[in-house]
Amino acid sequence: MNRKIRFVLCDTTHPGNIGAAARSLKTMGFDQLALVRPRFFPDPEADARATGAIDVLKKTLVTGSLSDAVADCGLVVATSARTRKFNNQELDPRAAALEILAASENTTVAVVFGTESSGLSNAQIDLCQKLIYIPTNPDYSSLNLASAVQLIAYELHYADAIFRPARKPEYPPATNRQMEDFYNHLSDALISSGFINPNNPGQLMRRLRLIFNRAELDEHELNILRGVLSSISVNKNT
Repeated sequence: MNRKIRFVLCDTTHPGNIGAAARSLKTMGFDQLALVRPRFFPDPEADARATGAIDVLKKTLVTGSLSDAVADCGLVVATSARTRKFNNQELDPRAAALEILAASENTTVAVVFGTESSGLSNAQIDLCQKLIYIPTNPDYSSLNLASAVQLIAYELHYADAIFRPARKPEYPPATNRQMEDFYNHLSDALISSGFINPNNPGQLMRRLRLIFNRAELDEHELNILRGVLSSISVNKNT
């Protein structure tokens, strides 16, 4: 499967899970793995658990932050075994697979997994446009990291057999880095206008993120919005 889909593991504490995740990806036809602040990597245990997927480990991207790992991605999808208060669209794995495949026709997509003990933080989820909720037994919701990677990779592999590409869009999707620059620009404009109190911002920016994430902006649309913010700022200062 030649898809621009990157699997991102954040703050992984057990090197065996990294190796097992690499093996899970290769069995489903994927080879793009990224690690954010892994505690141990490279590591002999990761190599041992990767059995036959050492090539995936050798080209693994290692970064110091999630924002760096997904900066070039037009769609970033979080995964969670529990529902979250702040999420844009909560999808089950099978529905998410079709959306991810469609997006990967035009941009790199990141599927993000949290640390083994607590999953993704709210700050990490803020960098994502969608969330995959993996339903589990409510009496025992603990899901091994490599198993979660295998589950999502399988659903993508399964969906690829029935996927039909949509018409190519006129403009590429805005990347995660472009969206983060926009959110910083928007925050500065709202603070400058007095709409947001920087000492007590509340949840407003997080809710604004949800609105714009739902819009799935392309680069042209984002440039229009940045132009609007710049124009308002200029007019306010003249």
